[in-house]
Amino acid sequence: MHETDVAIIGAGPVGLFAVFECGMLKMRCTVIDALDAIGGQCTALYPEKPIYDIPAHPAIAGGDLIAALDRQIAPFAPRLLLGQRVERMTDLGDGWIVIATSAGETVRAKAVIIAAGAGAFGPNRPPLPGIEAFEATSGVRYFVNKREDFRGKSVVIAGGGDSAVDWALSLKDIAAKVMFVHRRPKFRAAPETVAQLEAAAERGEVEMVVPYQLHGLAGDDGVLRAVEVATLKGEIRTLPADHLLAFFGLSMELGPIAEWGLGLTHNHVTVTPATCETNIPGVFAIGDIATYPGKLKLILQGFSEAAMAAHAIHPRVFPGEALHFEYSTSKGVKTA
Repeated sequence: MHETDVAIIGAGPVGLFAVFECGMLKMRCTVIDALDAIGGQCTALYPEKPIYDIPAHPAIAGGDLIAALDRQIAPFAPRLLLGQRVERMTDLGDGWIVIATSAGETVRAKAVIIAAGAGAFGPNRPPLPGIEAFEATSGVRYFVNKREDFRGKSVVIAGGGDSAVDWALSLKDIAAKVMFVHRRPKFRAAPETVAQLEAAAERGEVEMVVPYQLHGLAGDDGVLRAVEVATLKGEIRTLPADHLLAFFGLSMELGPIAEWGLGLTHNHVTVTPATCETNIPGVFAIGDIATYPGKLKLILQGFSEAAMAAHAIHPRVFPGEALHFEYSTSKGVKTA
């Protein structure tokens, strides 16, 4: 067992920024994550995907954002427990909360911040016969690690959300051909990027295959040769392709978090908006896993929640000590 001021569950961008906010208030942090590297979905799913809503960055790749956050928290030297997930959380009732991990680690903390995204995640797979063989050879993928893998390739992108639209725009400049499959001419992505996709289609940079849905896969020994698509009327087209990128969202499950007695609303943890505290004193939730009226699922809102939670935690770590808040511009941070 080791003691810390704040235990942070989740090493995604919001969890990492919580380390910075706690560090600015002289609170030590231990960060626990089931993945073997920091960054959460930004590292595991879209390290090269551009993110457009980070202040002062017109666009920044997911991996670059995590690298910058890592540098930002370095002066505070958080302890990282990676490749293990929190199995149990126990409120001792004496101002301490104990959490135990799957690797046998035990952490005793004055407060806990749950920044676990929306829990464990995995892709929603399209129900296509024989898809497993093409997944094994990367002919079918659900996220992009290296943009260069698609240089000179024919790529079919299926989906109607931000990931599908963003990657169509990103890959059109290096792929031999990008074909965009969607069941209708309306999209769930940001209006500006949809406008860019439509403009790219008019210029012939992206072929819009609408209204179609995925119907089947063709190839030998796991090597993808073509993607079959069909209309609701049963009209079938065959699209020669080297890769299928299927972006139908992620399936989420809270795992052990669901058994901790937290107030839940549709698999999200309900918090008090002003502090991000849950129904359990000393336990806070921030980022995608937290919900309250007016909540927006944006990284920048998660950053704000990290700051609010850190300030709400300070009295638990330093009871009776007045917090004379200073702006980071006046306080400064010593860099490593």
